[in-house]
Amino acid sequence: MESQPIQHIRSLAYGYVQVYTGDGKGKTTAALGLALRAAGHGLRVYIGQFMKGQPYGELNALAGHPRIRIEQYGEPQCIHRDEVTRHHIALAEQGLRCARAAMLSGEYDIVVLDEINVAIWFGLLDSDDVLSLIEQKPARVELVLTGRKAPREIIERADLVTEMREVRHYYARGVMARDGIER
Repeated sequence: MESQPIQHIRSLAYGYVQVYTGDGKGKTTAALGLALRAAGHGLRVYIGQFMKGQPYGELNALAGHPRIRIEQYGEPQCIHRDEVTRHHIALAEQGLRCARAAMLSGEYDIVVLDEINVAIWFGLLDSDDVLSLIEQKPARVELVLTGRKAPREIIERADLVTEMREVRHYYARGVMARDGIER
C-alpha cells in the first residue's frame, strides 16, 4: 500500500480547549502524540511542562525540532503537596507567564500545558488564573491542559475532556517509572 503525501496545514481554522485528566497513565503521552501529529502536518507546537525539571525522554527526542518547542517549569525532583514552597509557586507562575506569552505570540498553533491541573491541585497556581488564560486564547490556537485532578471549572470550560482511568498498573507490584516509558 502506497502512502499518500501529507497535506501541510498553515494554521488551524479554529482551536479548541482540550483536557486530559484522570488517575490513569497516558495524559502527557497523549498530548505529546498530538504534538507530534500536528508537527507532521506543519503546525507549530509549544509545550510547557509544569512541575517537571527531570530529564524526560521527550526533551531529547524534541531537542532542535523545527516545529515543537518544549520548556519545563519545575525542580529536578518530584514534590508532594505538603512540600510546596514559595519557590515552587514562583516556578509555576513563571511557567504560566511563559505559556501565555507563547499562546499570544502568534508563533504557535497548539499550546500544551502539561501537568497544569496538578499545579492547580498543589496550590501552585490558582484555577482563576488558568481560566483567564483560557479566555485569552486566540481563536486559531488549540489549547491542551493535562494532569490529574482537573478542577471542575476547567472541565466545564473545555470543549473536549478525556479521563484516563486506571484499570491495572504495574506500580502496584513495585515497578518504578522506567526510562523511555514513563519518563
